[in-house]
Amino acid sequence: MKKTASTPFTDSDLNIPNQTWGIFFISVLGLFLELLFIRWIGTEIRIFAYLQNTILVVCFLGLGLGMFTASKPIVLKQSLIPLTFLLALMAIPITRSALGSTSDLLSVLSDLVIWYNAVTSDTKTATLFIVMGLALTYFILALIVDIFVPLGRIIGRLMNAHSNPIWAYSVNIFGSILGTWLFVLLSFFYQPPFSWFLIAGTFIAVFIVWSNKSKGVNLALLGIIVILAWFSGQTSDAINTVWSPYQKLVLREAQDNEIGEYIIDVNNVGYQGMIDLSDRNIAANPEIYAPEQKGLSQYDIPYLLHPNPSTALIVGAGSGNDAAGALRNNIEKVTAVEIDPAIIAMGRELHPEKPYSSPNVQVVNDDARSFFATTNDKYDVISFGLLDSHTTTAMTNARLDHYVYTRESIVQAKSKLAEGGIMVLTFETQKSFIADRIETVLEDVFGQPPLVFIIPGNSYGWGGAMFITGDMQNIQRQFNENPRLNAYITQLQEKYPLNLPNSTKVITDDWPYVYLASPKIPTLYYLLIGLMALLFYRSSRKWQANINVSFSNRAFWHFFFLGSAFLLLEVQNISKASVVLGNTWQVNAVIISSILGMALLANWIAYKFPKLPLAPVYLLLIGTALSLYFIDLAKFGFLPYPTKAVIVGSLTSLPMLFSGIVFVRSFAVAQEKSNALGANLIGALVGALLQSITFIIGIKALLLIVAGFYLLSLFTLPRSNPAQNQG
Repeated sequence: MKKTASTPFTDSDLNIPNQTWGIFFISVLGLFLELLFIRWIGTEIRIFAYLQNTILVVCFLGLGLGMFTASKPIVLKQSLIPLTFLLALMAIPITRSALGSTSDLLSVLSDLVIWYNAVTSDTKTATLFIVMGLALTYFILALIVDIFVPLGRIIGRLMNAHSNPIWAYSVNIFGSILGTWLFVLLSFFYQPPFSWFLIAGTFIAVFIVWSNKSKGVNLALLGIIVILAWFSGQTSDAINTVWSPYQKLVLREAQDNEIGEYIIDVNNVGYQGMIDLSDRNIAANPEIYAPEQKGLSQYDIPYLLHPNPSTALIVGAGSGNDAAGALRNNIEKVTAVEIDPAIIAMGRELHPEKPYSSPNVQVVNDDARSFFATTNDKYDVISFGLLDSHTTTAMTNARLDHYVYTRESIVQAKSKLAEGGIMVLTFETQKSFIADRIETVLEDVFGQPPLVFIIPGNSYGWGGAMFITGDMQNIQRQFNENPRLNAYITQLQEKYPLNLPNSTKVITDDWPYVYLASPKIPTLYYLLIGLMALLFYRSSRKWQANINVSFSNRAFWHFFFLGSAFLLLEVQNISKASVVLGNTWQVNAVIISSILGMALLANWIAYKFPKLPLAPVYLLLIGTALSLYFIDLAKFGFLPYPTKAVIVGSLTSLPMLFSGIVFVRSFAVAQEKSNALGANLIGALVGALLQSITFIIGIKALLLIVAGFYLLSLFTLPRSNPAQNQG
């Protein structure tokens, strides 16, 4: 692609020696900060771990408002002051705790199930909690919007001034890709937020040096930000704090009332304990471990149900409790699958029974669904550990564990059972409908009702509902031969009776919402949409963004619809790829980068073929989007990983290529590049909010909406937009 000569950019606010490098640096910074806030805020204020798109939306809002107001003064203090304030609140334990309480306050809306939710039956108290939670949420989101507006102004002004719009936009995309992988690299090496803010501060410092105002004050604020970032990452009473690619893990010694030798907290709440159930430890502590339950823990029972188990697969293996149970029952070959490498490392180092050091245990760092699709082995026992997630997948509203419990996943798991095999699934069913859903899907797949009972939490384990299925004749024979086991389970069924009506909707890959009782948008989403409208009104007025004028502009709606469709298509791509390739952070990073890479290819095509007619491009765009509606990508799951990665990546990215050509052709001739980008981001913002309708219609139907938005972008194509490229 032809480049223009390097030219400086100088105005009353900025003095950038090279426009192209300026676009590159601000693009890296913008994307890096987006990922930083999504990860950091979602961890420390854990309600946002379930609502990651909320943070994404306000980042888009800030950048979009900045682009719409690119002609107004760029004052970096307007970014640095709210960032300093936010970090100060996170650095002081009492204010960090107050912000963290947002999760507890909003969790009283029980139709969105989160772990460790607040419960109250008093309507007035619940209303007060919700109002307080929304007020804190509004405060946090307003700060983030304000942080991003000056950055949006820098991008907008540089794009307006650049003489080659296609080259400038290509640099913008490349910088975004680098920003993505820079954050991925830090996550790969378990770097904490202090490192994130240090890197972000380095890029901000570049623009402080290039600014014409308040350099000393801005550098001082930046120094304070880095110092506060260190204090905000401190955790009391922790043996170790690790920021894995998925979550914040705090390893600590168990307190007197906690189960296990060591406790792993995730996003500041209890997640799992390392429990020593060895004969030696139980015999030495009869006051802690009731002798009558020895050998009947939730980690032992799966292997007592098969007459002669020699192989076992554990998904959601965690720090090793399930693997230790398999070894205590003399399983010859144990495959332990765990998605989080940091949890594996903690278990390998500190689990009292050292299961991951046994030659009989193979530890696999992978997503359960991905492992089901790729292994050719058969197992006597397949055990789902307490596999539950405290966070959603990036850019979607599906949690990490959702696709493990869909009908398609259970079918895959069943296919890995050896003849006479047993499947055991343990889950902390916070709501009765969750137990009913799991029971229903197991009965649907196996053609027989599973055995279900509740195991209470005690020194032998954290408890949960246990579902047993597979070869029921083998299971019954084991009950007959092991009266102690039979009596224990019968006692649990009598003491903790379950009435499961088999009426809850079965979850599928298209509708994977384990924690939602029925197809509906949770109340909190409606409240957040109202909050976003209020935030949009407040921020537009504060930053003097006269977007109303743009609403009557045909070009605004063209870029708006392109942005909405692009975001929804990106969500669809991540969801589809997660099912086939695994729901790991590497897959998500590769998909996001591939999408941006496809946009770069579109830029090259638009440059090389400036007279390419848009009509066939639109036909291919809408056609490929609709064709994906009918293609079941999960059918490629059996292929070797590189092969299916290429196939899935190519199929899901094709619409991105054609939409990229449309966008860059329109962008190249847009009079105000900043307004075009701003409209595109506002459209993406709306697309992110619209994603919540998947709770009702399912994920696949998003493709119909995507095709509709692209059709609307065709109808709003600016009449002055010639079928040529001026870049």
